[in-house]
Amino acid sequence: MRILVTAGNTQTPIDAVRCLTNIFTGRTGARIAMEAFGRGHDVVLLTSHPETASDAPLDMRAYRTFDDLHALLAKLVPAGMFDAIIHSAAVGDYALAGVHSGPRAEPLLTLPALKIKSTHSELWMRFVPTPKLVDLIRTAWGFRGVLVKFKLEVGIGDDELIAICKRSRAHSDADLLVANTLAGYEREALLIDRADSAERVGRLEMPALLLDRIERIFSATDRASAVK
Repeated sequence: MRILVTAGNTQTPIDAVRCLTNIFTGRTGARIAMEAFGRGHDVVLLTSHPETASDAPLDMRAYRTFDDLHALLAKLVPAGMFDAIIHSAAVGDYALAGVHSGPRAEPLLTLPALKIKSTHSELWMRFVPTPKLVDLIRTAWGFRGVLVKFKLEVGIGDDELIAICKRSRAHSDADLLVANTLAGYEREALLIDRADSAERVGRLEMPALLLDRIERIFSATDRASAVK
């Protein structure tokens, strides 16, 4: 199989030296990519943390910002070269629309700027939503292979997590969704499929179990295509 994996976080630039980001390092996506590579699959890893997979001879492409990752996916996915996409990257939900010295002030800069001065008594930042990249994979980019989506929630229990993630999987037309809470993501995850069944998996076992599921879905699709 030809598999594309996204991993890591995106940075939201504030100026040339400052950014907002999140806590995720791409280790999970790197482990999944290396598991797939070890099984003989042809793997491309898009990551903001190349050091997490530096020991493996993967086809690795680095990105830093949301725009970087968007551009890579917009180039690679429509080309039709992949059988499966595992989108584990923790993508920023908002882009900076302006930095102001007060709530009604004119913007201080237009990106990219060198550096915001430290002389302001206060700063206000305005953010606007970014497109959901996972939702473009089936629609705008026409992908028809096996799609795996990741979703993390905070401060909720399993029942609510499963309900939210069932809707999220269906919304993106994903074959599988890996669901986490912030409190538990270092220990385990829930794997939700198109039948809305949820399987609890340990963090260390998750890459192998996920690849098992992907391979079964791909094999079933291949058999169905052969019958037609």
